Formats: sequence, structure tokens, C-alpha cells
Amino acid sequence: MKKEIHPEYRKVVFLDTSSDFKFLSGSTKSSDETIEWEDGNTYPLIRVEISSESHPFYTGKQKADKVGGRVDRFKKKYNMK
Repeated sequence: MKKEIHPEYRKVVFLDTSSDFKFLSGSTKSSDETIEWEDGNTYPLIRVEISSESHPFYTGKQKADKVGGRVDRFKKKYNMK
């Protein structure tokens, strides 16, 4: 690898702001905020709006589309069978 062209890869804590869920992961993203993690070390903190803890697909609270597709809506709109 060439030196000084790659971003620094380090451990960071991601905080889901909608559910206060935190997880430690590796990233090249940087942040001015830090947080002390469960292991006693301090890591950069990255705030995210959604994670697997709050996303409807993972929580099972997904809204099902019961209306149907475009053809079904067209037929319903114009009273076709």
C-alpha cells in the first residue's frame, strides 16, 4: 500500500439518536466528539439517525403495502375487473 493516501482506520462508537443504541465498529469516519466505551477506552462518537435497532425492517414493525401494484390501483380507480 502507498503511504499517506489512505484514511486512518480505527474503532469508533456509533450512536443511534432515535433509540440511544450504541455499538463499537471500525471506520475511517472522523469526529470531534468522544465517548468512553464499556471497556474503559475512549473512542470517537458518530451519531446516526437509524441503525438495526430502530430500522423497521429489522424491528419487525414494517408497514406492509396492502394496496397492490400499479395495475391493481388502476383497475380499482376505473372500476375494472
